[in-house]
Amino acid sequence: MRTELMKKAGPHAHYASPSSPRLSAGWITELSYSDQQPGMMQMLLLPLLQQLGLQSRWQLWLTPAHKLNRQWLVQSGLPLEKSMHIAHSDRHSTVDAMSKALRTGNYSVVLAWIHYELNDDERRQLEKAAAEGQALGLIMRATDSVNLTTRPANQLKIHSTLFH
Repeated sequence: MRTELMKKAGPHAHYASPSSPRLSAGWITELSYSDQQPGMMQMLLLPLLQQLGLQSRWQLWLTPAHKLNRQWLVQSGLPLEKSMHIAHSDRHSTVDAMSKALRTGNYSVVLAWIHYELNDDERRQLEKAAAEGQALGLIMRATDSVNLTTRPANQLKIHSTLFH
């Protein structure tokens, strides 16, 4: 079956090895979450973070003034010994910190809670950094922190119980 997939995908397709998952190119994506849908975190985000946790690289959590819940990390099967947390406070420091972290290549994923819409320059900066570091940048945003009339109708909503 893999041979058939390779023929369809072409000679330049890259397949991840289950024993060594690594992004072949970095990217940025946004996840909107809501306290009204508690199961989404477990179903969507957690498996991704667990898979990325198999890499030798770290996971960086850039959060608002909340403290990351270490017990939740352990119970969720996320690598506590490869998880780093930095609390952020303002727009420029968050985007800059996320960009620098993505660019290093030391992190498989950088999660940042950003409550505003990124402008085009900020998005390009983060996309370039993610590509350079071959990392995933996840921008987490509560649905009540943005003007929903400017958001696409097809949003992913995830409940966040990461903080205590």
